[in-house]
Amino acid sequence: MDEEFDPFVAEWFSFVKNPNFNLVEKCLKFSQILEFPDLNIDEYINKISRIGVSLKESVSDVKNPTYLISMLNEHLFENLGFSGDDDDYYNPKNNFLNEVIDKKMGLPITISILYTEIAKFIGLELKIVGFPGHVLVKYNEEMILDPYYDGRLLDLDDLQEILDTNFDGGMEFKPEFLDEVNDEQIIIRLTRNLKNSYVQSFVYDKALRCVNMVLAMEPESPEDIRDKGILEDRLQNPQIALKYLNKYLEINPNAEDVDFILELIRSIKTKN
Repeated sequence: MDEEFDPFVAEWFSFVKNPNFNLVEKCLKFSQILEFPDLNIDEYINKISRIGVSLKESVSDVKNPTYLISMLNEHLFENLGFSGDDDDYYNPKNNFLNEVIDKKMGLPITISILYTEIAKFIGLELKIVGFPGHVLVKYNEEMILDPYYDGRLLDLDDLQEILDTNFDGGMEFKPEFLDEVNDEQIIIRLTRNLKNSYVQSFVYDKALRCVNMVLAMEPESPEDIRDKGILEDRLQNPQIALKYLNKYLEINPNAEDVDFILELIRSIKTKN
């Protein structure tokens, strides 16, 4: 069985690679392609603009970044009620910016995207940081913020605590964890997040579309090649599954999950 061409992935790839679209537009296109075909992108750009303009009107001419961040936090989290979604963290909808704007809850990555966008309205250039397991935002190396928890300022102990929570104490903080990530890296991380949410919800066809979207941007990514193989097997496409699982072993022969993948290949061959 040959792989089917997916026009959605093709449309997505050309949109993401187009330098005329910014991160917010790409996130809304992501929503439109995966879950909300009738989404009006301009309508949500206007909603963001209204939030930003109302913040700008409440801020004095002081250009002190600490003051501006304090006003941003007050506006977004106290006045408007945005927050991280601790109660339903793995809900796939937390990955969609339109949903986050409407229900005022989301994941570290989606809240951070909104946070940095609103900050621009008051001349605050914040950078998204690809911290392991929990996206953060920084103004500079001394000012690391967590929009998921109301924009709180983090110190080194807080950063290590986030790692301990997400990796069971198995990861030590490194300064490069606070490196800025570009739009494409953010989009890829968002897509992988969504894939994991779909897998947890057993929505394998949509999880596979997410994997294909990442592979369009990073065709040699081992983890996505492996996940495509696993998902194709779950969707009863054994030949495609074997192709990708074997490719994974070829490019990553010393992977920690080699035994699991070899066993999966054996079981696919036995069934078919």
